[in-house]
Amino acid sequence: MTEHIDKHRILHLMEHWIEHNESHLKSFNEWSRKIGEAGYEEAAAKILEAAGKMEECNQKLQQAKDSI
Repeated sequence: MTEHIDKHRILHLMEHWIEHNESHLKSFNEWSRKIGEAGYEEAAAKILEAAGKMEECNQKLQQAKDSI
């Protein structure tokens, strides 16, 4: 049996995911700076790379949200 999925529930869930990711993005950027300043440039760069992937994820989530 398939659960009925309400449009408003889907939109709310996607908005939650986007906001949650934004919180992580802020943290990633702050910590990347601190880690880089501590001399771990490669790790800092990888964290920034991860942040970029999360931004891409948010773009896709926003596109999905906009399509509903």
